[in-house]
Amino acid sequence: MSTSTPLLEHPARSAELLWNVVSVADEHAATELVLRLLDEGADPESVLLDVIAVVQGRVGEEWAAARLSVAQEHAATAINDRAVAALSVHPAARTTVTRGRITVACVDGEWHGLPARLLAEVLKLRGWRVDYLGAQVPTPHLIAHLHSTRADAVALSSSIATRLPTAHAAITACQAVGVPVLVGGAAFGPDGRYATLLGADIWAPDARAAADLLAGRTLPLPETDHQQFDDLPHLSDQEYTVVTRSSASLVQSVCTALEDAFPAMRAYSAAQRERTAEDIAHIVEFLATSLYLDDDELFTWFITWTARILVARGVPARSLPPALELLARDLKDFPRAVRILRAGTHTLTTDPFTAAGNTA
Repeated sequence: MSTSTPLLEHPARSAELLWNVVSVADEHAATELVLRLLDEGADPESVLLDVIAVVQGRVGEEWAAARLSVAQEHAATAINDRAVAALSVHPAARTTVTRGRITVACVDGEWHGLPARLLAEVLKLRGWRVDYLGAQVPTPHLIAHLHSTRADAVALSSSIATRLPTAHAAITACQAVGVPVLVGGAAFGPDGRYATLLGADIWAPDARAAADLLAGRTLPLPETDHQQFDDLPHLSDQEYTVVTRSSASLVQSVCTALEDAFPAMRAYSAAQRERTAEDIAHIVEFLATSLYLDDDELFTWFITWTARILVARGVPARSLPPALELLARDLKDFPRAVRILRAGTHTLTTDPFTAAGNTA
């Protein structure tokens, strides 16, 4: 069996080949390529992280740029997941358990399961006994599992920032039963700032770093009397609670008033109106999460990202500032909400790309 081939020497080339077949939904060719790499002596961890994970990142980028449809993105992700499954049962990936037991799961409401799956497989390769629970794991079920398995640690994944309040509850619940928590995923910010804010024991930027951190230290037992409110005392003003509970009425109010604030909406088709309502619902959801964290930057990042997505799809972003103004009007008695919305409007009108989109 060869130990040195062009594919092994150049993971980027392997990733390009995998992308070529994943992007056209050729599951057979994708799995065959991954198995070929392993047969020729490729390191399974490198195939997971330098090939499959790289391709999955490109899937997300292509979707954001409107070069992949939602259906194509789902198909590509499913093929990558099946490639991981094929790798996991290959003889090259068989390892002996030499470390403790760890549970890997996505927080409740998080349906991007592939990043957690990649971490689970890397940890298995590093000698951990891993219980991979998959996407959207309700916190009570997670805690029941920890009780029954006596796991040494739990790794929680979240890609969507709006799942952070749920992640916070899961972190606190795991720590309350004496299990330390490692977190990762895009939701926690590029520098892990939200992991620290929400009281996680460890944050890692990716699966390789997570495995390295777990190998290099013994996790201390967490304080079992830690409360969520201890991390976020600003929640006492109830703004997060009010916005969350009134989200449906806020969306309806903005959609109704937006026709006057943005007259072009009067010519929208039923499908366009439905998409607009969905966009406003996402804005309200990110506003609520920003209130939970008391973080303007999360909202300004999201509103800028939304504007770029709209422009990439040929939709003018100039409807966003009026929508934010209408929300600020409806929430005029909530100073933190108004502050965050004003920050979003300022970003839209000063960022060169979004400002250009507003005039499209």
